[in-house]
Amino acid sequence: MLTKNVKSLFTTFAIDRRGNISTVAALSMPVLVGFLGLGAETASWYNGKRALQNAADSAAIAAATNADSSSYADEAKAVAARYGYQDGVDGVTVTAVNNAPCPDGSPKCYAVTISRLQPMILAQVTGYDGEGTVNGNPAKLITAKAVAIQGLAPREYCVLALASSGDPEALRTNGAPKADLTGCSVMSNSNAQCNGHDLKAEYGDAFGTNDGCGKKKTSNVDKLADPYSGLTSNIPAQNCPGYPVAPKKKHDTALPPGNVLGGTETRTLIPMCGDVQLSSDLTIASGSAGSVLLIRNGSLDLNGHTLKTQNGSALTVIFTGDDNSRSHAPIGTGTFDYQAPTTGPWKGVAMYQHPSLTGGVDIKEAGNQPTWSITGLVYLPKASVTFSGAVNKSSYGKSCFGLVVDNVTINGTGSILSHGECDEAGLELPHADVPTRGELVS
Repeated sequence: MLTKNVKSLFTTFAIDRRGNISTVAALSMPVLVGFLGLGAETASWYNGKRALQNAADSAAIAAATNADSSSYADEAKAVAARYGYQDGVDGVTVTAVNNAPCPDGSPKCYAVTISRLQPMILAQVTGYDGEGTVNGNPAKLITAKAVAIQGLAPREYCVLALASSGDPEALRTNGAPKADLTGCSVMSNSNAQCNGHDLKAEYGDAFGTNDGCGKKKTSNVDKLADPYSGLTSNIPAQNCPGYPVAPKKKHDTALPPGNVLGGTETRTLIPMCGDVQLSSDLTIASGSAGSVLLIRNGSLDLNGHTLKTQNGSALTVIFTGDDNSRSHAPIGTGTFDYQAPTTGPWKGVAMYQHPSLTGGVDIKEAGNQPTWSITGLVYLPKASVTFSGAVNKSSYGKSCFGLVVDNVTINGTGSILSHGECDEAGLELPHADVPTRGELVS
């Protein structure tokens, strides 16, 4: 009887399915908890990595923007700390290098790597112990890396001081409360010194130290090479039998008729040997081809008159020669009112001193004696220039003016009025690619 009852009991148990789910659930629970924990941990790691990546991106941009060989790493770590990732704290490591490969293969990029040990909570159930510990607990190592390069932006200069003579302060002011270079930027290949006034220039850059020049001031930028010295190859050949000198005293010999100009001039090449003087206003009417007034070993004395171009005409005044004891510059009172050609070999150039000339090239009252209403470039590469007056655009030209000198002193009234049409005027101003904000590359 007992055997029959036991057999019945086992038979009933075998066919009774009540509690099966609980049994299976109990057996599966560790695995289920492990997978749920791993999923939650994975989501946490993903969010942590995304936060690290944001910090690494910002830190790399900051390092590239700073671009200082002594402090770029400190800048990167400071930015990472602002995101909550301080190097050496709570398992965080921040490294920065300034010689990382760029996409083009050059080692000029800045790379920032941020690593963090993130404590695990549930993933351990699966047997995964992580890559380290935090406070004795297993932790997952998550890492983010970003690479950036220092950005470059083109900057145009309406005043460039070449400092080829070695002048230690190629751009300076002698008190300039009324100076106005709005819309312009200035560059010195040595130091720049502006006392009490920034010239209202948009940017002031200097190879050395910039002390006060420009609304935005930068020191220690690369020197800017002379972009116009090669134009000497465009100067026409000239054969001069002699070089008459303008009278300086009442009884000195007057200039010969061939050295005196006035009225209307239609020649495209006006070759002059020695000093040149205006006897009346001179109008250039050569049409769109423009004229070249070529003066060899001589000055140009406006003599109280106006040198101008009619509507649709253009002019380039060139001072050349081999006698550095002579004057090779405009002198006297009067007015320049002319525009440079917009095409051809002298495109955009209004006045050009041959860069081999070192004597007789200085100008003491530029923009004042004579008055300048000029559209185009005035190139005086070996000249010391005192810029006192205002430069307006020419009557029929665009608003564009550029000045390239050895060194320049800008007095209180020095101004370049209305600027920004150099493309239309045909002038490519001196320009440089200057450092700007860092840019991510990976």
